[in-house]
Amino acid sequence: MSLFDTFTLRPSHPNAPRAGLGHRFGALLGRVPWLWPLRLMVPLAMVLVLAAIAHIVSILAMPALAERNAFARLSEITDANVMTLLPEPTPQQAALPMMDPAFVSAVCLFDLTEHPLKVRVPATADYTSVSFYTDEILPFYALSDQAAGKVIELDLMNADQKAALPEDEEITAADRLVIEAPSQEGIVLVRAFVRDRSLRAKVRRELAAATCARAE
Repeated sequence: MSLFDTFTLRPSHPNAPRAGLGHRFGALLGRVPWLWPLRLMVPLAMVLVLAAIAHIVSILAMPALAERNAFARLSEITDANVMTLLPEPTPQQAALPMMDPAFVSAVCLFDLTEHPLKVRVPATADYTSVSFYTDEILPFYALSDQAAGKVIELDLMNADQKAALPEDEEITAADRLVIEAPSQEGIVLVRAFVRDRSLRAKVRRELAAATCARAE
């Protein structure tokens, strides 16, 4: 049988049911020897795509489905609207998962139900960052001393509190930074890099001056 005969369409019996496109494609793969790997590649590709989608969805859903996420764990060691230095992580115990021992960390569990907050963090010698998360551990803002300067200072408020600001009040990044939180509760995470072990106590003292208090 020639290659031409392989691709020749032969009329079927008038009373025979017409085969679907998928059936004809499968029959074609079976009749052409050098196309048979496609019979395995197509379902394999579908399996890989479905597995990738399931993996991404499971990762995104983990913070919301976890019984004791970071917000719940931190609620056991600190009160709301108070900046708290986290204890040094050890191989046996850490306040948060995967804490980097090269950083000193502090947290503030914010609650904007009654009033907005002012967050003030003095920059340390090397690197200081402030990150914001909802109570379901979804990040919504981050800032470092490289962008803010010697002191990271901002107002954190919900949508209603931001809408209540006077219309004639001039708000610029230079004099007042206002961050709108998508949730009433969440986490302010402050991290300061320690380039040498001997400086760790000094960095902790500097970070202890960070505040998370009611905005006046």
